[in-house]
Amino acid sequence: MTENLSIEQRGLRESATFDRTTIAAIQRAAETGIYDIRGWGAKRKLPHFDDLLFLGASMSRYPLEGYRERCDTDVWLGTRNAKYPLHLSTPVTIAGMSFGALSAGAKEALGRGASEVGTSTTTGDGGMTPEERGQSKHLVYQYLPSRYGMNPDDLRKADAIEVVLGQGAKPGGGGMLLGQKISERVAAMRTLPEGIDQRSACRHPDWTGPDDLAIKINELREITDWEKPIYVKVGASRTYYDVKLAVHSGADVVVVDGMQGGTAATQEVFIEHVGIPTLAAIPQAVQALQELGVHREVQLIVSGGIRNGADVAKAMALGADAVAIGTAALIALGDNDPRYAKEYEAIGSAAGYYDDFQDGRDPAGISTQDPELSARFDPVLGGKRLANFLRVMTMEAQTIARACGKAHLQHLEPEDLVAISIEAAAMARVPLAGTGWIPGSGL
Repeated sequence: MTENLSIEQRGLRESATFDRTTIAAIQRAAETGIYDIRGWGAKRKLPHFDDLLFLGASMSRYPLEGYRERCDTDVWLGTRNAKYPLHLSTPVTIAGMSFGALSAGAKEALGRGASEVGTSTTTGDGGMTPEERGQSKHLVYQYLPSRYGMNPDDLRKADAIEVVLGQGAKPGGGGMLLGQKISERVAAMRTLPEGIDQRSACRHPDWTGPDDLAIKINELREITDWEKPIYVKVGASRTYYDVKLAVHSGADVVVVDGMQGGTAATQEVFIEHVGIPTLAAIPQAVQALQELGVHREVQLIVSGGIRNGADVAKAMALGADAVAIGTAALIALGDNDPRYAKEYEAIGSAAGYYDDFQDGRDPAGISTQDPELSARFDPVLGGKRLANFLRVMTMEAQTIARACGKAHLQHLEPEDLVAISIEAAAMARVPLAGTGWIPGSGL
């Protein structure tokens, strides 16, 4: 009887083009007639930092002793024009995630954790909460196309302003916040009706190009008395040109977010098929800054799939000044925690797989506005967990830098790296391991 045989024993073969995930997506679309929405970032395998390796010191290079020789990790952000640039103890910052997408307790915890290690956190869409401002030593205020929650007084309370033009998970698209997450408080902050689905604009309402952006940046400087650094954030796509235009518009800091970056909610087709990998975006951004003669004067923050200290070190070796984490920070807080395994299963997911942030039913109390679920989350404990994670990331990056003979994380350079795949070598513009060949360079 064939029903007792395994799939392999029956000689069945899964299609590479129409695998089970693809078939399930087609069936879901046929049954519902609507596109799929989810959170998280791209789940397809892409060339990433794991495809790069460091060349540690041996004979031709000398390493630094971990207990006797310093390796500094601090970074200055916004030195180009701001009266008060940010001086952070670690180059690992927290990316923008909104109150609305996240609970108030989660936002508080992000501020607590970042402050404990001397780094910055970022507001996200929807405005600034007292919990977040109160617990954040360095808070970056995001100025988004939606203008939800935008308040000039809060701009002045912030330590830096980030003008968001795009996000790695959805460059060219706006965010979503479904009605079940638009509580009375969220609705009041965003001037929206309670319980109604909200879709953010994909472009700013009062400019159409870099010349207009330059005017807007000057307005923001005047509002804040030229005290605050102005960041410009772009989703990685036409990175080389976007970075050049951001610099010409007056940005002090450019943030480039690759397609592995997360989101609270957008179309799956957007997440998986729009934008370029973080690894491909960094060299383009650095090239643009170098050609303009402002590399290191205009700082570069890279985000999108940063998971550990090795990723931090590799991004910095390719030319970034700092990185930002989002998804990894949520996991550190307790997102997808195995202790909620049964509850994840009850809502059709599993611990480690939960990405339906848009539903507002997060058992961990992080990506929800449900009072009962939110009450489960302890912002003090969450902040301590995040601080621990940030410390580990920083120490891991420091360990790698010392092994390469560097006395500062910013001294890491492309010469310290090789790639183990042709794709990664071409994207990162470093040699394929064991060769001097950089694909596409003619060398």
